[in-house]
Amino acid sequence: MVADIHKGSNLYGALAYNQDKIDNGKGQILETNRVFVPFDGHFRVSDCVRDFEQAMPSQIKTGKPVIHISLNPHPDDRLTDTQLADISREYLEKMGFGGQPYMIFKHEDIDRQHVHIISTRVRGDGSIISDSKDYERSRKITDALEQKYGLHPKGESQKEAWQLSPVDVQAGNLKRQVANVIKPLSEMYRFQSLTEYRALLSLYNIGIEKVEGNNGGNKYTGLVYSALDADGNRAGKPLKSSLFGKSQGVELLEQKMKRSGEAIKSERVSDKTKAIIAEALKTSRTESDLRMVLRDKGIDMVLRRNDTGRIYGATFIDHNTRTVLNGSRMGKEFSANALNERFADSSPREDLHTPVPQTTDNLRNIPAPDDKAKTPTPDLSAATEAAGNLFSFLTPEEGQNDNQSVPKRRKKKKRRYGRQM
Repeated sequence: MVADIHKGSNLYGALAYNQDKIDNGKGQILETNRVFVPFDGHFRVSDCVRDFEQAMPSQIKTGKPVIHISLNPHPDDRLTDTQLADISREYLEKMGFGGQPYMIFKHEDIDRQHVHIISTRVRGDGSIISDSKDYERSRKITDALEQKYGLHPKGESQKEAWQLSPVDVQAGNLKRQVANVIKPLSEMYRFQSLTEYRALLSLYNIGIEKVEGNNGGNKYTGLVYSALDADGNRAGKPLKSSLFGKSQGVELLEQKMKRSGEAIKSERVSDKTKAIIAEALKTSRTESDLRMVLRDKGIDMVLRRNDTGRIYGATFIDHNTRTVLNGSRMGKEFSANALNERFADSSPREDLHTPVPQTTDNLRNIPAPDDKAKTPTPDLSAATEAAGNLFSFLTPEEGQNDNQSVPKRRKKKKRRYGRQM
């Protein structure tokens, strides 16, 4: 059984993610503690947030008071709901969260059972539950639970705990689809620039652009999210970041990028990724060879090309460490220029027509708008967001219309982008 631990500030987003699973018949509540849920299991996120708040002091000393854990038994384990609840409860108690308010959800949206647990790291007296060596402690606890319940041991065959669905334009309700991806991704992965974040979102058919302008003499900067079609082109109406809460806006994302950069440098996160890519380059004759070798190692590669097909940007997404890394930032041998020279003789579009399954491996080239380009923008004054309450719980503003006016960009020459394998 694999435990996946994430700490953050967006309690509302974590609860909304699980509520969406329930609303779509892909999840259910197994158990709660100090959080009231109606007998029929159809909870309101705002009500649950209120219960979590009531268990907390008015002032807290951490920027990441929320903990979101997924417990993932081996695909061959067949457990009852009672067993899943018991295992989750014992795990929480041994990790120090037994007395905290928490909610345990069972998900059935992929080919195996797994649970998601949401709780808080701040006790009623304001003290913080220590996260010292929490991954090491967690592994020991899951090892003990495997033995107690006769579960299969951990193995490399176990899939990624989070299996987020790429946006499907034809399915409609783009706002909800986009929200279900960007909220967990922005918490789970580390990235240092908007270009790196754009590469990550492209795996899920989502684009992001920075908009700047002047409204009544006041300068503003914002973000616009868009669904992308199979060719990487914008589809449907772009969505302002304010629709998804402050956490998806430019200010907080920039803060996250800065923290991510500091962590990547101090923890030397990129060292292992660089070693894997360097080894893959030794044995890869073509771009497709490299892509497949890296994918087998849990790394996706996103390349950006100009109209002539020349590679001008390379980004590597390591799902093992959940880190997005710009190629040139890692070293010249991983840069766009190096890759362009290496694969100059092989067709960059040789695999265009190979079907790609709609999973986290859904990868293709997409246009990369200049982050600094100024674009005419609509009046964003109506998108001003209310200040968050405790933990900056980011509740989307009710009554906002998805069909908001959006900036019109100059029509560019149509480019051909294709999926790569």
